[in-house]
Amino acid sequence: MKITVYGAGAIGGYMGALLSQAGAEVSFVARGAHLDAMRRKGVRVIRENDEIVAHPFCTDDPAELGPQDYVILALKAHSVPGVVDAMQPLLGNETGIVTAVNGIPYWYFHRHGGALEGTTLESVDPGGAQWRKLGPERAIGCVVYPATEVVEPGVIQHVYGDKFPIGEPTGEHTERVERFSAMMGYAGLRAPVLDNIRDEIWLKLWGNLCFNPISALTHATLDVICDDPGTRAVAKAMMLEAKAIGDAVGVNFRVDVERRINGAGAVGAHKTSMLQDLERGRPMEIDPLVSVVQEMGRLVGVPTPTLDVVLALVRQRAQTAVRH
Repeated sequence: MKITVYGAGAIGGYMGALLSQAGAEVSFVARGAHLDAMRRKGVRVIRENDEIVAHPFCTDDPAELGPQDYVILALKAHSVPGVVDAMQPLLGNETGIVTAVNGIPYWYFHRHGGALEGTTLESVDPGGAQWRKLGPERAIGCVVYPATEVVEPGVIQHVYGDKFPIGEPTGEHTERVERFSAMMGYAGLRAPVLDNIRDEIWLKLWGNLCFNPISALTHATLDVICDDPGTRAVAKAMMLEAKAIGDAVGVNFRVDVERRINGAGAVGAHKTSMLQDLERGRPMEIDPLVSVVQEMGRLVGVPTPTLDVVLALVRQRAQTAVRH
C-alpha cells in the first residue's frame, strides 16, 4: 500500500511513522529543518513507554513520488489551498485523500443531499480550487483526536490518543475505507469507519470553534475557560449558535452542550492549538474553525451574533500579531 503523508509534521509524522513500521510504503512531503532531519536520521516518535524510529522516503517535491493509493492530508487547514497544484502528481484515478485536517473540509457538501448539495465553502476552499483539482469523490473524512508535538526537527512527542475516526462522505463502507482502517489498525492506531463522519467532524469542531478563539484572545487554558462563568457563557452561546446551524444541515449531536464543555474542561490546563500557534508566531486556523461556521450560518439563514463578535476580535488579534 502506497501512502504519502502531505504535511508530515506532528500529526502527519506520527501517523506516517507508525504506518511505515506496520509495513506500508510511506513517503513524507515536508520542508525545512524537519525535512532535513528526517532525511538524515529518520523520524523518531517518543511515546510514554517506548519510542520508534521509522525511515520513510522524505521529499519536498511530490513529483518524485507518483500516484498513491492514499494521500493523508495533514497540513494545517489554511495551508491546503496553497498546495493543491503541487499535489497533482500524487493523484491517480483510485487515489483516496484522507483529510486529517481540523474544521470543515472542502468536500463537506459532496453527496450531502438537499439544497446545499455541491456547495463549496469559500472560507476553507477559496474559489473552489480543492473541489475542482483534488476532487470531492477522492475524499475520505478523518477526525484527529491525538495530541502530538514536534519537539525538535525529526522528533515527535506523542502526548495522548490514538483515535482517528474515518468515513466516506456517502456513509458507505467501501473497500478503500475499510482497507485504510485495517492498515491503521496494523499500525496500532484506531480508525473506526463511521456511518456519518460529518457528525464526528462537528463534535470536535463544536469545541474548537469557541475554545480556540477565546483562548487566543485571553491566553487562558481550557480548564480556565470552562470554569470561569464569563468565558463559559461566551463559549456556550457560540456553541448553541453552531448547533442551530448543524441542526439545519442534518447533524446529529450525540452529547449536549454542557457535557461537551465539561469534557473540554476535564482536559485540564491545556493550551489550544490556536493559542500555541499565536505564541509561536504561526498563522492561526481561524477560517476552518470559525469563519466557515459563520459562512454556513449565512447559507442556512441562522444568525450568529456571538460568533460574529468573537470572530471579528480574533481576526484583529491575528492581524496585530503579524504587525508585531
